Amino acid sequence: MISLSKNTVKQLEKDLKEVEEKMHEIIQEDPTLKRLFTVTTSVGGIGPVTAIAIMITTNEFKNSHKAQQYACYAGIAPFEHASGTSIRGRTKVSHKANKTVKKLLHLAALTAIRYNDDMKNYYDRKVEQGKNKMLVINAVRNKLIHRIFACVKQNRTYEKNYQKILG
Repeated sequence: MISLSKNTVKQLEKDLKEVEEKMHEIIQEDPTLKRLFTVTTSVGGIGPVTAIAIMITTNEFKNSHKAQQYACYAGIAPFEHASGTSIRGRTKVSHKANKTVKKLLHLAALTAIRYNDDMKNYYDRKVEQGKNKMLVINAVRNKLIHRIFACVKQNRTYEKNYQKILG
């Protein structure tokens, strides 16, 4: 069975590589896409696949201008179950989300926690405070989205120690 499927797997890998090369070629040819790709991938933890998925789902950031709106679309924004003044249960994320984007952002958050010092410190600090690990990972996903949208809005790459110039 394995020997029979080897050729199929090789062909699929070859096709995937061709598609990835074509997508990168299209991005490099279009100045707007190239700029958005550079800005998006400058945020720690965001790789090419996640950047392309975000660019596609936001229609090159034309349809979705607010990070909170996109976080809701991706199923990351927490909502409380409340009626009037009574709050019933803890906050939860919506299950009506784009699961593909949510998965990609989850993997990006795990990468950011592992390799990005400020995200790792944030994660460790929150876990020490007794927060649930998945809740903290969700907060990291939300931070990544907010960083991406802030950089796109200001048309600049992400800088760890960014200081706004008052003018």
